[in-house]
Amino acid sequence: MENFKTLIIILMSSVLVNNYVLSRFLGICPFLGVSKKLNQAVGMGISVIFVMLLASAVTWPIQYYILDTLGLGYMQNLLFILIIASLVQFVEIVLKKFIPSLHKSLGVYLPLITTNCAVLGVTINNINDKYTFTESMVSSLGCGLGFLLAMVLFSGIRSKIEESEIPQSFRGLPVTLIAASFVSLAFFGFGSIVENLIGG
Repeated sequence: MENFKTLIIILMSSVLVNNYVLSRFLGICPFLGVSKKLNQAVGMGISVIFVMLLASAVTWPIQYYILDTLGLGYMQNLLFILIIASLVQFVEIVLKKFIPSLHKSLGVYLPLITTNCAVLGVTINNINDKYTFTESMVSSLGCGLGFLLAMVLFSGIRSKIEESEIPQSFRGLPVTLIAASFVSLAFFGFGSIVENLIGG
């Protein structure tokens, strides 16, 4: 029961409190670049979830059973980047074959998951936080869901911004960044939810 509670806390924290985009400011490039249309935002979010889960499933055992065993911990960043790049290529091939419309709409942003620091950040933080394999997978799922949530919310906000009359000096990137900061501030309110879970 206690273990289940820990997993719930990790999941809630990853989605709402330690949201990689809105709290840790990782993965900003696809967040700003692919959030104009809802279908693109959802597609990118699901792709990132898939890559995060696969990356964590592969990197966790490599870290503990190979790198740590052989004393090659200093190779972590390089090896993790290579693994993530390979997984992104795999996702791109699958999307191109089975969902070509989504592959075309994501365009250059799909390969950018390779350099999406949120994916690398999740894999490294799972190791740094001393998570078990199960906890790492739950954390990765939560971080991916948090990324998807941020993308979908911001997509809705940007569609409203497009319909609004905005002063010339604020159009484009300035109003987008201001809107992102307000969304980020709103997420700070979720901190008490996890605190109550821990306290309970």
